[in-house]
Amino acid sequence: MTQKENWQATNRLGGLRRFAIAITAFNILGHAVFGFEQSWATPFVSVGTAYFFEIVFELLDCYIHGHKPRFAGGWRNLVDFLLSAHITGLAVGMLLYANARLMPVVFAAAVAITSKALFRVTVQERSRHFLNPSNFGIATTLLLFPSVGIAAPYHFTENLSHWGSWILPAFIVASGSFLNIRFTKRIFVALGWVTGFFAQAVIRHYVFGHSLLGALLPLTGVTLVLFTFYMVTDPATTPCMSRGQFVFGASVAATYGLLVSMHIVFGFFFALATVSLVRGATLYAQNYLTHTADQGFAAQAALVVAREMA
Repeated sequence: MTQKENWQATNRLGGLRRFAIAITAFNILGHAVFGFEQSWATPFVSVGTAYFFEIVFELLDCYIHGHKPRFAGGWRNLVDFLLSAHITGLAVGMLLYANARLMPVVFAAAVAITSKALFRVTVQERSRHFLNPSNFGIATTLLLFPSVGIAAPYHFTENLSHWGSWILPAFIVASGSFLNIRFTKRIFVALGWVTGFFAQAVIRHYVFGHSLLGALLPLTGVTLVLFTFYMVTDPATTPCMSRGQFVFGASVAATYGLLVSMHIVFGFFFALATVSLVRGATLYAQNYLTHTADQGFAAQAALVVAREMA
């Protein structure tokens, strides 16, 4: 591993650890203090499902390619290996609301982890998943289970005082900004999303006559604050370069505005899933064209060599 790759791996692991600690603390405080309305069983079931499928797919990959599991070698390796699944499971359990039912949450967590194994593309000579796992699991569940919705925005601060309902979002913005600047390097995704959100609100106001305040108001809720700094900025499924990050975030916002104008609910989840799918298809197409061009070049070179040797 090169020095640059080692630095990237260290930052990725550092970001995952801090994110896992933050979302765990947030869920504990959410159920005990803030006013989360899901049952206490929900996060345990969701995380357990995510752990199970993460380990199953890792063992399957080891069987196919003949390598040791990444979680082998002690409890520390196991903990680090399960960090991603831990975050996905808690995000699914926190953002979905299925009333007293647990199976839709199990389904969402299973789909989220399965998407990492199925929807992959080669980027910089490495196979990577291109769908945000928790977002795709949530979006798929919302599509297939009409009776399931997302957690009501008010329940994130339901039991907090007036100042508490301001302090919590401010803390999420501060911690999320630090995480995305220092570790994930995806702050431009958040900037593109916020800029695009303002732009789509203004366009909807002047083109469709929508209330400007009403169009901007969702961005002030804790749900979209979490989405801005902890979901749309997923480093594994977003571009690396600053310009690409900004375009990605702005594209999600533009798609959201289009979906809302079509009266489609849960637009931000569907917008991120749509843009991620388009990005994945684009990467597939680029790889195919590059491979085809390389084959054509190799054929031409072989023809030239054959002529020279004739």
